[in-house]
Amino acid sequence: MTLTRRCFKTDQQIQRDVRAEIARDLRFKPAELGVEVDGGVVTLTGTVATFRKIDEAAELATSVPGVRDVASQLTVAPTGTLRDDPAIARAVRDALEWDALVPEERIDSAVHHGVVTLTGTVDDGFQRTMAGDAVANLSGVVLVNNHVRILPPVRSDADIYDEIKAALQRRFPFENVDASVDAGAITLMGTLPSQPMRREAERVAWATHGVYALTNCIVIA
Repeated sequence: MTLTRRCFKTDQQIQRDVRAEIARDLRFKPAELGVEVDGGVVTLTGTVATFRKIDEAAELATSVPGVRDVASQLTVAPTGTLRDDPAIARAVRDALEWDALVPEERIDSAVHHGVVTLTGTVDDGFQRTMAGDAVANLSGVVLVNNHVRILPPVRSDADIYDEIKAALQRRFPFENVDASVDAGAITLMGTLPSQPMRREAERVAWATHGVYALTNCIVIA
């Protein structure tokens, strides 16, 4: 019989730890976020500048051991100098051009009331993510709708699997994690000890040329 030892925290300890993680994260201002905890469920309150920061705050809280779920009641109120849509559109194009990892000539953008919609095609999920990241924190941008499509170069499933498997073994040499490939669609499987490691495994898979879809079935153990 295998015994699993768990570390239990009180709501007060979880609240303290989440607040400490927020305080040390330079993306957030002091006292920008309120934290309430009930039965391991964290509720975030307050006002942030972009929709992206709502996701970042939830991700940060989720990474704290002891947190079961995160409920976000954050609202968005852009700060700083207001920019009109044409100015934001110019900044978006500059950001895409300046990012060497983004094939900007294959990406179009539209801006309406600070909401940026990206369209076009890229080779892999990594380029798609980088395109969204390049513009998400620009002044005046409140939301990015990333509709960029992935059109990967043709590769055999065996080649894709070999590359992903080798990359996963380099990142997690002592962990039980594997993948399957079906016509360029990846399914990640196995167990990892933390949510950040699970996200890193997903990033590794998306960075592989030829991948157009991904399902992450890795369990946190």
